[in-house]
Amino acid sequence: MAEGRRNWQTDGMSPTPAKTKALSAAPRPNRQRPALAPRRGVGRERVATLMAAASKVIQERGFDAATMAEIAARADTKIGSLYRFFPNKEVLADALMQRYSELRDAQCDEIDARARVVSIDELADLLVDSIAEIHDETKALVALLDARSEWSGKRLEYREKTLKRIVGTLRLRAPTLPGETAKDMAVVLLNNMKTMVAMTLDKSAPTSPGGPAELRLMNRLYLASKLAGHELPAAQAGAPPSGGASE
Repeated sequence: MAEGRRNWQTDGMSPTPAKTKALSAAPRPNRQRPALAPRRGVGRERVATLMAAASKVIQERGFDAATMAEIAARADTKIGSLYRFFPNKEVLADALMQRYSELRDAQCDEIDARARVVSIDELADLLVDSIAEIHDETKALVALLDARSEWSGKRLEYREKTLKRIVGTLRLRAPTLPGETAKDMAVVLLNNMKTMVAMTLDKSAPTSPGGPAELRLMNRLYLASKLAGHELPAAQAGAPPSGGASE
């Protein structure tokens, strides 16, 4: 009886307690691990290549349809290298959103550095062209925000941050511009930026050969008329601020 009795610990039908413990301790994909920040130049270049490839694939196929294998292939790198820096697609998405935010901040910083020394027309062009200059990254961001309901709040976050940066640029150029006026202008300028993209890149808005030039002219005239009387004398003359240039 004892010899004929089924031994559940050895016949493979049920796991032993020790085996159960081993199974529970088996390593699982670490979905909580953040993106790996490279320390060397080669690593940073590789990450930039991977993120550029991810941006392209996601904007073309959407976040859900895009695969890590396809992203690695587009970057012409091994899948293991992609997983080394980004353990899963969600971590990669977070990195792309952070990258977009950093690109936009760098753009705004550059515009702010020139806001008081360029002409009104140049400032208007810098603003209206800014979103078009990062069009690929913006399309990838939109695809990401559309993919997950929990990311939808970031859309408003990005919009509000952009509006605040535009207000800051306007107040740099025209310090006496009323705050509420600057906020209203920021909304108009942001819509002009989006319209420029829609007319020239997305082709999602009605356009014509001369349409973008007319929008550019309209934006220049609008900015000039609204900032009139609120600029610093140095900015009005197109000269650097006091002390910014030698005699």
